[in-house]
Amino acid sequence: MDIVRFLDSCEDDEVDPDAAVRVIESVSWVLTRLPHGQRDRFLTMLADLAAVETDPGRREFLEAFPFACGLLDEQPATTSN
Repeated sequence: MDIVRFLDSCEDDEVDPDAAVRVIESVSWVLTRLPHGQRDRFLTMLADLAAVETDPGRREFLEAFPFACGLLDEQPATTSN
């Protein structure tokens, strides 16, 4: 997740934007094709990571990622403090 977050937020002079998009889209493609049980475990893991994350930016990314990559149809309300 940290690599995807880095690619999502890096500047154009750090990583080629087209390459970053291709990697992020590839990760999303693989995740959306997980069997239902594995997808549920992955979503639970992301929610657990977000729940204990102290960095607000990383927590927001973890909470939004399932929606952004198409694992969920609707983005749930954030639990940020």
